[in-house]
Amino acid sequence: MPRVRFLNENLSLTVEDGVTILEAARTAGVNIETPCNAIGLCGKCRVKLGSASSTVDIDSQKSPLSKAESARTYVLACQSAIHGDVDVLVEDRSAENRSLRILSEGSSFSYEVKPFITKRFNGHVTEILGGGIPIGEEDGDTTEECYGVVVDIGTTTLVASLIDLKTGEEIATESMLNPQSAYAQDVLARINFASCPDGLATLRRCFIEAYLTMSKAMYEHAVIDPMRVYEVVFSGNTTMLHIACGLDPSPLGRYPYISKLGGGEHMNAEGLHISPFGRIYLPPVISAFVGADITSGTLVSRLDEIEGITAFIDVGTNGEIVLARDGVLSATSTAAGPAFEGMNIARGMRAARGALESFAIGADGEISCSVIGGGEPIGICGSGLLDVVGELVRVGVIGKNGRFAEGHHNESLKKALRSVDGKRAFFITDEVYITQRDIRQAQLAKGAVRAGVEALMSRLGVSDDSVDRVLIAGSFGYHLNERSLLEIGLLPSAFAGKVLFVGNTSQSGGTAFLLNTDFRERMKDVVGRIDKIELANEPGFEKLFVNSLGF
Repeated sequence: MPRVRFLNENLSLTVEDGVTILEAARTAGVNIETPCNAIGLCGKCRVKLGSASSTVDIDSQKSPLSKAESARTYVLACQSAIHGDVDVLVEDRSAENRSLRILSEGSSFSYEVKPFITKRFNGHVTEILGGGIPIGEEDGDTTEECYGVVVDIGTTTLVASLIDLKTGEEIATESMLNPQSAYAQDVLARINFASCPDGLATLRRCFIEAYLTMSKAMYEHAVIDPMRVYEVVFSGNTTMLHIACGLDPSPLGRYPYISKLGGGEHMNAEGLHISPFGRIYLPPVISAFVGADITSGTLVSRLDEIEGITAFIDVGTNGEIVLARDGVLSATSTAAGPAFEGMNIARGMRAARGALESFAIGADGEISCSVIGGGEPIGICGSGLLDVVGELVRVGVIGKNGRFAEGHHNESLKKALRSVDGKRAFFITDEVYITQRDIRQAQLAKGAVRAGVEALMSRLGVSDDSVDRVLIAGSFGYHLNERSLLEIGLLPSAFAGKVLFVGNTSQSGGTAFLLNTDFRERMKDVVGRIDKIELANEPGFEKLFVNSLGF
């Protein structure tokens, strides 16, 4: 049997003949990301073969690697079958992941602190009350130590906050890349991977380990005993909540798309290393693909109370949309894919140090850009991608159909259009560029969101002009700019001047659920009245999606 050595990790194992390097890595617990879900399109699972390697079959037809990369013995882990001993060097992305910029704050409003968990000292022991009912006792007077945790479980990122339940103060926060991304990038791929017991166990273990890492850091920073944490709120999309709770998500991936979680309930907190009387609270879930994170956003944006017409759009790998008309809500979701996270892009990366995050072209064709952490860009994150595409559309380098246009007259921009392995690309630096395929990925992502917005408004008889305000939620959405969203057509031009970026409302809404129990019953009622719309069942949606692809 062939032996595989992962040199960076100093690990080796024997494998069956014909397995891929990616399969071997997963068996060994080595993290290799596969944003395209291991179909050989994104190039992000690139690894380098060591000098001691023997036979590896490569499916070169699928490889997006350049000829220069292939000549330097780089291969795609997902497309490389092992037929002999092989040494593998996996690119170390730990520094990039540590510098990942994750938004932990979102818009909110003032409310009274009325937590579910309270305490009272009777002279001998401290009673712990849940909803006013005794659920446990502690020796001595511990009434001053009463904490909760809120976790925003995103498909790509995780954010955790430690909250003082007596004062409502946030006393520590931590964030990190969701380690499940190494196994499956988007929601549908996550469902597929977790649909077998081993896959579900793997993804849940990833989440629990990540939670324990973040919570340990918060407890040490705040110098508190984790046994004084009594409630944890999980705010996330429906698939992420299923996996976090160890529930099979496969019904979410097939018609009629049934969620096993209704939310608005407590779950056992085993494994979270908190008080033995502690529990998990899940906010109400709207539908299979519109989860508790959108319920949290609906709460802090007060969509059920605000007058006029409001469009709430959470932009990410899964785009969720809520349309509120004088407090009457309708919701849907659309699969945008990983392009907005900077993945599935030739020189794409997440929003970490070195990522191009904004881009502009002056009147003379001069390019200016902003890079996270300063210096020269080493890649393009999602906000940078939309800026680049939007600017190139504006100046005519990219046509309305999404293809590089012929006959552009600006000489500096002409020089930036060069060839990569026989295919045209626009070069921002000598190493950072976007290809025709990258533009197509941006088209598909923005087309999915735009079609969702249009379908929802059409269903409710709402015109573009009648929308009073547009709330863009989510960590990714917060770093966008209105001009790019309008230039590429992700939003209708009539939305100009109406766009507000409200940040991580999943986290701020989860905090509101933790600190005020009145919101729990109220939002159960609100969620029960939301009109849930499945776009696949909408007449003419496929045509609407195709029409939304143009710039």
